[in-house]
Amino acid sequence: MNTTFLGIEEKYSTYDEAACVVLPVPYEQTTSYGSGTANGPAAILEASAYVELYDEVYGTEVYKKGIHTDAPLSFTGKVEQDFEKITRRVAGHLRQNKFVVALGGEHSVSYPLYRAYHEFFPDMTVVQFDAHSDLRESYEGSIYSHASVMKRIYTLNRRLFQIGIRSQCAEEASFIKQEAIHTLYAHETRSEWPQIVSKISGNIYISFDVDFWDPAIMPATGTPEPGGFFWDETMLFLEELFRAGNVVGCDVVELSPLKGLTHPDFTVAKLVHKLITLKLKEYT
Repeated sequence: MNTTFLGIEEKYSTYDEAACVVLPVPYEQTTSYGSGTANGPAAILEASAYVELYDEVYGTEVYKKGIHTDAPLSFTGKVEQDFEKITRRVAGHLRQNKFVVALGGEHSVSYPLYRAYHEFFPDMTVVQFDAHSDLRESYEGSIYSHASVMKRIYTLNRRLFQIGIRSQCAEEASFIKQEAIHTLYAHETRSEWPQIVSKISGNIYISFDVDFWDPAIMPATGTPEPGGFFWDETMLFLEELFRAGNVVGCDVVELSPLKGLTHPDFTVAKLVHKLITLKLKEYT
């Protein structure tokens, strides 16, 4: 099994020379429908060995700027201890000026990931690509549920943009209106995207739940929702977002690999490569 992102040779994957760190976070404690997100990071790394290193859109090979794959984090099942371990690991990379892309795991890991960034970039805007609002105060008895992750982040940072939402409870809908959160629903996002980007600047953190995509291209996720997005429009969104401000970090979460179906794993691996490319390529 491939354990290095893109399967790149050692001289491009050593930590000291790397501009980017890929961090596997195989955490799964609160999945509420389909399970298997703990297997997501390994599946992404394995599939990434088959992603072409040359990006035909941008004409670049950003792996030459160095991409280090960190060792997967291990967990005890004690949520606060596990979350603190995630925060410490990311903070250590940020102190070394690394661009970190974290591979989940369930979406709850975005909260401890974000806490590390909040220490370094307190003025940051969070952009959430997701089918679900994830703004419940708690879910199934846990305030640290995947369904509550953005509520936890919102307690630290009220600069939140949600893109592609098409499933939420009444509590979340009410909270969004009360707080005037920038939530763009799937049925309106395509036409409203230019207006969204015009409101975003400065430091940006991206949290990308793969159920943002339509189940037609992303069936391998715990809570698939119809009416989602497709590859080309997603890439256009991301390119404009990277142009709008300084993306300081990303997470990609909620891949639940399906036995015998490899295209979702490859799609997510290519997304991660695109995120790194958009960060490290030279804009003109």
